[in-house]
Amino acid sequence: MEKIDVAVIMGSDSDLELGKASINALKKFDLSGELKVISAHRSPDVLVEYLRSSKERGCKAYIAIAGMAAHLAGAIAGHSASPVLGVPSANSSLGGLDAILSTLQMPSGVPVATFAAGSAGATNAGIFAAQMLAVNDPTLANKVQEFKSELREKTIEKDKNLDRD
Repeated sequence: MEKIDVAVIMGSDSDLELGKASINALKKFDLSGELKVISAHRSPDVLVEYLRSSKERGCKAYIAIAGMAAHLAGAIAGHSASPVLGVPSANSSLGGLDAILSTLQMPSGVPVATFAAGSAGATNAGIFAAQMLAVNDPTLANKVQEFKSELREKTIEKDKNLDRD
């Protein structure tokens, strides 16, 4: 049974690029992630079984990526006591607004941390998962701090190289 830190669950394979962005962010911090396609609407029984099995393998958090009705994050949050990070996908005729609202508007007692729609949100969900797990892991906390320092240095370097003419 393979151990995982964070499960990245997509409602459809059309969200694959976003799923990969989350996985790549987790890899920056040496966190193990697993990418799955499980629909909250088309295969709810598969979702419940996966949540049970992933918990048995040490999964500490879930990143849910879904578009349109975007009930995936809420379905996960309803079946798990672990943190759920929702990433709306902008793959509908409404440009993702429907997914944003579906992910954001959770009932009291069923929280989902909601990120921006698209690639930035998917990347930030992976980074946030690392920050969250770093609270009880000094080694991971150091990796997160190094990442933040690298961002700082890159910004300073960009300012130095800015063509101001």
